[in-house]
Amino acid sequence: MIPDGRGRYHNTDGGAGGAQDTGVYSRLMSVSIMFMSYFMVLCTFPVSLLFILKVVNEYERAVIFRLGRLVFDEPRGPGMFWFLPCVDEFRTVDLRTQAFDVPPQEMLTKDSVTIRVDAVVYYRVNGPNISITNVKNPHHSTKLLAQSSLRNVLGGKTLAEVLSDRDSISKAMQEALDIATNPWGILVERVEMKDVRLPPQLVRAMAAEAEADRDARAKVVSAEGEQNAARAYAEAADTMSEEPGALQLRYLQTLHSISAEKSSTIYFPLPLDHLGPTSRQ
Repeated sequence: MIPDGRGRYHNTDGGAGGAQDTGVYSRLMSVSIMFMSYFMVLCTFPVSLLFILKVVNEYERAVIFRLGRLVFDEPRGPGMFWFLPCVDEFRTVDLRTQAFDVPPQEMLTKDSVTIRVDAVVYYRVNGPNISITNVKNPHHSTKLLAQSSLRNVLGGKTLAEVLSDRDSISKAMQEALDIATNPWGILVERVEMKDVRLPPQLVRAMAAEAEADRDARAKVVSAEGEQNAARAYAEAADTMSEEPGALQLRYLQTLHSISAEKSSTIYFPLPLDHLGPTSRQ
């Protein structure tokens, strides 16, 4: 230790040498502890088999740490595996698909409309090792990220796009979440929007607009029907004027229709030529 001009002392032994000595000492301690663990297992064999053998299910994987370090590049399982008591620690990771509901989020769309949207996310762990080592709680982190991703994606959409393009919005959310959660060992399989809630004033305005649109279409259809009917009547009148027998057939058809009705009074229509001067004589 030598002092500098400001009264402070510096170590002259060499920092690299001290770190190297610490690393060697740590490795020696680790080897000693492992040797003692193996010795205890051999001394208590076969009773020790009850403590060193573990079983994980088909949908699970075991991530093993030995004295705080990750032992294997790949997780253990499914089936039976062994570990050293007092030295190894393992954590079981579930690989099955899981789902969670994104809480309703109030957000402002691109056209300045306040909406309330909720969704559901389906995901699973595809990297057990990094899901343990890279993030403290991958499931909780994925939930928080899904909420922010929902707000970011819908914030760039108009109300009409949110109501009509749900599939594209869900796909965009899935891609954004999958990219962000890939370093955590999480694979987002699917995102679905459950419900889009609009303000009551906007709902009434949209209902009035839809009703007015339906009334306008109904009037157009009615006008087209009257136009087609008038054209058909004109064509029928032209046909009857060219064929005198057609008028008589129409008269007989009218009589048949009247006779089929249950009425106490029956009116017989007479051709207009019977009411002329000649018929009165």
